[in-house]
Amino acid sequence: MAARLPRTPLTLLFLGLFVETTTISCRNEEGDAVDWFVFYKLPKRRDRENGETGLEYLYLDSTTRSWRRSEQLMNVTRSVLGKTLQQLYKAYASKSNNTAYLIYNDGVPNGVSMSVNYSRKHGHTKGLLLWNRVQGFWLIHSIPRFPPIPEEGYDYPPTGRRNGQTGICITFKYKQYKAIDAQLLIYNPKIYSCSIPATFHRELVHMPQLCANSSSSKSPGRHLATFQSARGQTFLHFAKSTSFLDDIFTAWMAQRLKTHLLTETWQRKTQELPSNCSLPYHVYNVKAIKIPGKSYFSSHQDHAKWCISIKGAKNLWTCIGDLNRSPYQAFRSGGFICTQNRHIYQAFRRLVLYYENCK
Repeated sequence: MAARLPRTPLTLLFLGLFVETTTISCRNEEGDAVDWFVFYKLPKRRDRENGETGLEYLYLDSTTRSWRRSEQLMNVTRSVLGKTLQQLYKAYASKSNNTAYLIYNDGVPNGVSMSVNYSRKHGHTKGLLLWNRVQGFWLIHSIPRFPPIPEEGYDYPPTGRRNGQTGICITFKYKQYKAIDAQLLIYNPKIYSCSIPATFHRELVHMPQLCANSSSSKSPGRHLATFQSARGQTFLHFAKSTSFLDDIFTAWMAQRLKTHLLTETWQRKTQELPSNCSLPYHVYNVKAIKIPGKSYFSSHQDHAKWCISIKGAKNLWTCIGDLNRSPYQAFRSGGFICTQNRHIYQAFRRLVLYYENCK
């Protein structure tokens, strides 16, 4: 029988550091680590009295095959976002030099003293990264004013209740963060809370500068990056800067993915682009979303940003991200992360009630 090493204070310290540096991950509602998850926060519809709060959501992760309606509400710490962000609050409280985070949103939370919201200088982007030298997660979402700064703990903004919202969380090994660092430079996100200890500065050049609002690096007009999740799922990430003056779906994503796309973005009246069939691969606007069951809602009630390959295409893609199909968004930076995961595609495809053809 092998002899056991005595548990000296030094051994316990090493074990504690080992646990600390291996556990950051996207989390499900049970608090278990998952490779990825997606959520669809449902809108609070004004046309019916059905007890909806605007906090209900659909959920799918790497261990499941289809949407399920969560029993939790999005504003509680037992929700999937609440469970995942608990890691941020623990890292903030520990003041550890081994962990970094970066939170960005073009609509900053109430109480954060910053310049005017929704500036064209910054990306139309919303997200959060938390990582150490082993791994971390990247949460990309469409919720304005979310999340609160870490010292305030978890909450969900009242402004996020009325419309639908989407998001994706992906767990990445640390070696992927250099590529993420380069993509964020293209975004130029509006960062309102961050902590990136010096131990990361040699490998991650741009995020510390963006965190300090001191970046002078010149970014390309656009860049496509390939990522691998912690468990080997491939993702493509499209990032465009303000110098790429075109609709990201029509001019780039559909043509690069070689598929017609059904796009669901916030279709505000007078601020929408029509479906486009001018290039080899077409882009169609989804007009109504079907909730599992018998109800549905209009794209005018949906602040989500996602697209999927049209039914019958050879390449079945799902992309989740930041930008709307709007004439004004052609001037904004932002992007989408895309996957050919079959379960994610089927889940989103079942939500499409009908879409707009080209005129």
